[in-house]
Parts: sequence; C-alpha cells; structure tokens
Amino acid sequence: MATHSITLHPSDKTVSVPTGALVIEALREAGLDVAQPCGGQGRCGRCAVVVESGAVRRRSTIRLSQADIEAGYALACQTIVEGDAAILVPEQEKVERRLVTDKTARAVALPFPYDCARDQTVRAFFVTLDKPTLADAVDDLTRLERGLAAHGVRGLDAPLPLMREIGARLREANWQVTAVVETDNWRRPDGPPRLIDLLAGDQGDAVWGVAIDIGTTTVSVYLVNLLTGEAVDSAAEYNAQISRGEDVISRIIYAGRNGGLEELQSLVRGTIDDVIGRLAQRNHVDLERIYKATVAGNTTMMHLFLSVPPATIRLTPYIPAINQPAPLLASEVGLNIHPLATVDSLPGVASYVGADITAGVLSSGLADAEELTLFIDVGTNGEIVLGNQDWLVTCACSAGPAFEGAGVVCGMRATRGAIEEVWINGQTFEPTYRVIGETRPSGLCGSGLIALVAELFITGVVDKGGKFKMDLNTPRLREGDHGPEYVVAWAGETAHGRDIVLTKVDVDNLMRAKAAIYAGFTVLAQSVGVDLADVEQVLVGGAFGKYINVEKAVQIGLLPDLPWDRFQFLGNTSVMGAYMALASREARARIRSIAQRMTYIELSADNTFYDAFTSALFLPHTDASRFPTVEAVTGNGRTLGSL
Repeated sequence: MATHSITLHPSDKTVSVPTGALVIEALREAGLDVAQPCGGQGRCGRCAVVVESGAVRRRSTIRLSQADIEAGYALACQTIVEGDAAILVPEQEKVERRLVTDKTARAVALPFPYDCARDQTVRAFFVTLDKPTLADAVDDLTRLERGLAAHGVRGLDAPLPLMREIGARLREANWQVTAVVETDNWRRPDGPPRLIDLLAGDQGDAVWGVAIDIGTTTVSVYLVNLLTGEAVDSAAEYNAQISRGEDVISRIIYAGRNGGLEELQSLVRGTIDDVIGRLAQRNHVDLERIYKATVAGNTTMMHLFLSVPPATIRLTPYIPAINQPAPLLASEVGLNIHPLATVDSLPGVASYVGADITAGVLSSGLADAEELTLFIDVGTNGEIVLGNQDWLVTCACSAGPAFEGAGVVCGMRATRGAIEEVWINGQTFEPTYRVIGETRPSGLCGSGLIALVAELFITGVVDKGGKFKMDLNTPRLREGDHGPEYVVAWAGETAHGRDIVLTKVDVDNLMRAKAAIYAGFTVLAQSVGVDLADVEQVLVGGAFGKYINVEKAVQIGLLPDLPWDRFQFLGNTSVMGAYMALASREARARIRSIAQRMTYIELSADNTFYDAFTSALFLPHTDASRFPTVEAVTGNGRTLGSL
C-alpha cells in the first residue's frame, strides 16, 4: 500500500501514513492530541484542521460551512489521506482546572456518622517478634502470625510477593515490624486477614487510602487517613477521556474501535494517577503507603476503568457486563499506589444508574430521609432517584452533552473564558454576563447556557417553542450560518475575535436535554402514584449542580417549580459516598444494600416517557400550570430581566 508524507504546522512535524488513513491518525502518529468530544463521529466539529495543500477527501462536512470548506477546513476524524499533504493544526482549547486547584480544599470538612477507628478494614499493627532459635524453629510467616495473635489477628493470608520477601524484611528490621493487614479478606471471605505490607519498625501512623470518583467530565479524589477517617486533602482534574468523547455514548463507540478500549482505560488511569500523585506530593505521602482505594462512577466509566467492553450498555435491552465488580489489586488495574492495595469498585444498578448514584444516595442522606425526596444528578446523563428510607425508585435519561457546553455552536467546558451567568435587559435586550476567570469570553458553558435561555424567554426574545422573535428592535437578533441567532458578545469583546452567539439549534439542544430530565422525574413520580408537588426536598448532586441557578433552571423547565427552600445543591455526592465507603465497613455495606433495594425503571419500555418528554419540549412546559411562578412573570410579556 502506498504511503504519503503529511507535514503538520506549526509544529513542522512530518509523518508517513498509508492511503486511506484518517488525518486524525496522522496527528496521533505525530504525537499531537486533538480533541474528539463526539468520539470521532464527525458531530462536534472540534477536530477541525486546515488543509493547506495536498490530496485529501472529506468524508463528512456536517459541521462546516461552505466558507469553512473554501478556507481549507476539514474534520480530522472524517478526512481521508489520498496523497502528500500539508495541514495546519489550530491551537487546541486549553483545559484548566475549574473545580479544585492546588490551593483549594486542602481539608475536606464533611459530616461523617460512622466510627472509622472501629470500622476500618485496613489496620497497622506493630509487633516485636522473638528471634528464631534451634529450640523455636517455626517458619517466618508462622512467627509473624503468632505476634499478630496478640492483637486479635488470627491467621494470615500472605500474597506471593510478600512471601518472597518476608524473611529478608523481618531480619533487616531486627524482628520489629509493622504489619499492614486487611481484616476483611475479600479474596477469601471465610479465610484469614490479608497481609498487605511489612514495614521496618513502628510505622503505624502511615496508613492511607484514596476515594475516587470517575466522572464523565471530571475525576475527583480524596486523600484519606485510614487511621482516623479524616479526608485531609482533595483534588480534581478533567478526565483525559474527554478528548475521545464528551458523553458516554461517544466513548462506548470509541471503545469499540481497534485499541480504543485500552486507550480509554490508559487515559483515565493516567488522570487518576496524576491527581493521586499531586495529592501525595503536597501532603508528603509515599504512594506505596496508600493501601486502599474505593472507586465510584457511572456504569460506562466503571467499565472503561476496568477495561471491560461496554458495548452492550447502548444496545437493547441495555445490559451492562457487570454491575457489582469484585475488588481487585492495584497492580491488576495499574493504579500507581501500593501494588497489593485493594481497589474496591462500588456497585451500580443498571446500564445508566451506576455506582455514582448508589454512593450519592448514601452521602446525600436520601437513604435515611423520612420525607419524600427527589435526588437528581445533572450531567450528560440525568440519573434520578425518588423515595425515602423505606423505598427507592430510579431511572436515567440521556440529556446529551449540552450541559457541558458540547453540541453548542459557541459552547465550551466550564474553564477560563466561559460565560457562566447572563442577564438581559428587558427593554433594550442587551446582555450582561459573568466570565470564569474574569477575562474576555471565549464561549458558553452549561450554566451560562441555562441562564441565557432563561433570560431570553423571560424577556420575550424567544417564545415557548424556543423560536427567536426576529421582529424585535435589536441588532443582536440576526440570521447566521446555522439559522436565527442571538449575539451574546461581539467580536471586539471576545478572546478570539469572533462573535459568541446562541443559535436556534443550541436552544433546541438545551430544550431536549432539560425535557429529558424533567420527563424522567415525572415518569418516576407517576410510577409510584405521587405528585411532584408532594416532593418535600430536592437534592441536586454532581459537580455541575453546584453552578446551577435554581431560578433560571425552573424558568426553562429543568427543575420542578417548588419553593426554593426545598432545593439543596450538594456538589459531588459520588466522591463523598466513595469516601464514606473507604473509611467505614458499615457505609460500604449500606451502599451494597442501597444498590440491591433500588427499583430500576427502564424509560424506553413504553410510551410514558416519550409522552412526558414531548410535553416538556417547551419553555418551561406545555402545561403552564406546572410552573406558576414562571407564568406569573411571563403573563404580561416581559416583566423580568430589566435589572
């Protein structure tokens, strides 16, 4: 097969690829990482490059205008190499930490109802052993077991790597050692405790664990002192898998490609190791003193973390390979902590209700609530739980990536330069906005999108169907390449010198996303014969939930129209639940119990969800009586937004 020379600018790298290779493959060969938020399906347009010269064939131009094509733009994931070529790779969007920086959240102050000192499964015991003699010639492992018996530890399961070193370690330590032991032996449930490490001298003050939440967008980690149960530090980083797909469906599709599954596992493992390494360094913790990890995440993220093919998650009847993975060793999953550390993947319920939700139900307090409670985790998938301490029903709906800024013409993640809040003057229709990082704007993130659409609706710029009222006297309404649009920021105000706009397509995407979530909890309520008005508290989880303006979310019909004091925005309930499971055997058992007693409702099983979804495809809803506070401010056309 013929090969062709591809020169890449501005790096001036040159690679050879065969006829028929995609441009994205040439970029990877050169070590250039170009984002593919849609998983290489050609839907997002984020991998656009400029073909300066040469022979290529554009397989799809769905995200490119005619002017773009004339300027040489092509989608790297959809463009085939047919000859030598020179390609310009534009500067990629820089991903910066948004949730936790190196100087933020040094300590994690969380309510914790469990006795960690009593209920921790990983313990350290300092023992002084009698030296062997001709009269006392028992083997080294038996001698260690005899010393640990004084601490109530009966027997010992020593893994082969430690058996190979036990003799040398005991003698080098002059028979004074600290044995790190897992008292619950998950590999042999009826067997003796498991030996994890053997340290010279008294080192019982160095027993650490990590609680990990693998989010579709963000990986969050708590560093926990297992002796006290204290979460001493936390950090977060964007999940490196984002560059291969911003939503779970895109990543499932990518995982099905040759080598895709292994690549996605490597990316998320690298992110986790990076965050753990940062935490360990700034807290002066030896990575090999981290003896336990608990991991939560949605079902797809858990499959990718364990390198389990997730293909069946998106295929009828939507059955995952595993819901309750067995614990593994860190060496088996490749985490850079002690190789014999336990990695405990928390249990999920179904294809789209994973361990992030079971962990969240525990940490949010829903599992103990007497009140009728609605728990919502807002993200690319909307996971919803309704119930109280006596019963729990759950479902999931695909909201799409609009809340993360993807699938939006001028959308971006919640990083520096993203517009995160918008207000519109009800008389002039002029916007005022707030930007993350207090810099020139580069685009709209999810919270900014919600605020903008709410303001446009309340001030009468868009109608209930999401259509722009093009006859209003404002230059901000115009026809663009993608149809009617509203200009949020003129080119002279922005970081990149281009207008930032909201299009009719963007509004439609957001309306579908919010309709899916609203329909989800509507169907849940109907399934158990309760009315949404009877919900006594609404718990909103997920990192994105912290940035939602409840008033704006109600105005577009994302959240039910209830008194504001019923809403609680809890942040990342998944990582908190993972932390609780890490520190307490009782908490871990409760998460298992929660997973077993949750009743899952598959929304695609009948037309109930479709009917509810269709009714919610308006601002805020076809049934205005469901949103009395919104009706009150829109009844006379425009009464808000002028401040």
